Amino acid sequence: MPFHQYFNGEILPIDSPIFKTNDLGLLRGFGLFDYFRTYNGVPFRWNDYWQRFENSARLLKLTLPVTQQITEKVLADLHAMSGEQEVAFRFVLTGGYAPDSVHVVQPNFLIRTEPLPQDNPAGRLKGIKVLPYDYVRDLPEVKTTNYVHMVLMADELRRQQAADLLFHKDGEISELTRSNIFIFHGDKLITSDRNILKGITRKVVMELAKPHFEVEIRPVLYKEVILADEVFTTSTTKWVMPVVQIGDLPVGSGEAGKRTLLLQQLFEKLVTDWGK
Repeated sequence: MPFHQYFNGEILPIDSPIFKTNDLGLLRGFGLFDYFRTYNGVPFRWNDYWQRFENSARLLKLTLPVTQQITEKVLADLHAMSGEQEVAFRFVLTGGYAPDSVHVVQPNFLIRTEPLPQDNPAGRLKGIKVLPYDYVRDLPEVKTTNYVHMVLMADELRRQQAADLLFHKDGEISELTRSNIFIFHGDKLITSDRNILKGITRKVVMELAKPHFEVEIRPVLYKEVILADEVFTTSTTKWVMPVVQIGDLPVGSGEAGKRTLLLQQLFEKLVTDWGK
């Protein structure tokens, strides 16, 4: 069965045109989104994702047109219509149609049902390379639709066989373009709390790590990352992904570390059992 989308109260085929050309998301880049998926047919950490979406909307001063309960029913309908056991959902909230191309009148709310992202088991086993990039996001707590730097650097990432950019500014790291970053110094797990989007997978991994490691949440210096024993990144699509090279420099031994692989196993067990 085909995927569908929800737009301002209507459910439509996924390929239906919906936005008008005076939407503030198009004209001014004024919009936010979120993205999550199901495991065993159940949305993963639904309350956490909704709370983050609400927070992003609040910070952009956009009023959500529906409640969490109504949205949950829409998700169930979209999932059932897909005919798939597992799906991903993409929320998009824009400033809506603006007659003067500036002022918000009524936000537009879109929910897309999408196939699951392509898995990367090799990356989780062998690790990935990232490129350092001098930048920090505006409004980092908002999951905005602005991915200009990632798109600008896409060809360079491909040329250098790198998977992502590591944002840093004034000697301090923040995050990758689409995921959070963790480092191990011995058995101490450290992750930044400044200039980041507070990832849900990040939150889950910290919960899983606490019985096994000392966890520090604080600003992280770039030199700490370069000298770390292990580095990994977390997101909905990456899960727990080892980072084994930063630019030209290997991380630790240049292979996925045992502590990272333990957290990877714990996370995989959690999602395998999710909803059962």
